Amino acid sequence: MNRVLLNNVDHADLRVIAGHGAAFGDAINQTLILPTEFEAAQREYPILIRKDAAGAYQAVVLLGLDRDENLFLDETGWNARYVPAVQRRGPFSIALQRDGVGGEPRPMIHVDLDHPRVSRDDGERLFLPAGGNAPYLQSVSRALGQIHDGLEIAGPMFAFFDELGLIEPIDVEIKLDDGTTYDLPDVFTLAPDRLAAVTGEPLERLHQSGLLRAAHWIIASMGNIEDLIARKARRKALLA
Repeated sequence: MNRVLLNNVDHADLRVIAGHGAAFGDAINQTLILPTEFEAAQREYPILIRKDAAGAYQAVVLLGLDRDENLFLDETGWNARYVPAVQRRGPFSIALQRDGVGGEPRPMIHVDLDHPRVSRDDGERLFLPAGGNAPYLQSVSRALGQIHDGLEIAGPMFAFFDELGLIEPIDVEIKLDDGTTYDLPDVFTLAPDRLAAVTGEPLERLHQSGLLRAAHWIIASMGNIEDLIARKARRKALLA
């Protein structure tokens, strides 16, 4: 990794290949999804809750059933109405940096110059000839904003869900028509009955914070498992 602060002087001619494919790290069967994306993501993907390496809850979307399988990815690209922000950000990330001596640190865009999307010849321009941000970089900035804001929300959100006893382990067993079965270990969801039973001040906190909608989106997204199974069946039929 060769991550540097992005600027329109050193990187005036930098380009980024914007498509999706296995070569760019998109052949994955799940990826992080953040609360700022739940509304769009729940229309496409099952949203599951897992624990990260440190034992903290995080949300992921299920993209495939086998290892390195993304059922939304083919030779034409990523076929869904919404692509998760961590997959849209490409070689870019946000890091806190000070503008000057004594200045407050603020989020600044960095780019990994060794990333396979980065090019000097092909892809989308980052900067306009006059130095302003090109439309592609503006879209990346929005994705990074979703990630930055979503990470701020996620920890307190899951802490509150846990405090209310809403998070429960779930056994996800998927069986295809040909008899192939898949078990998804160590996953959690929100209990609809427990959510419906929340009243009084906790319910008001959920509502005022917007977390009530987030909880409903997580629960509603589980219906997308049927679509994922259908995608898997079509993929197997094509490969047969």
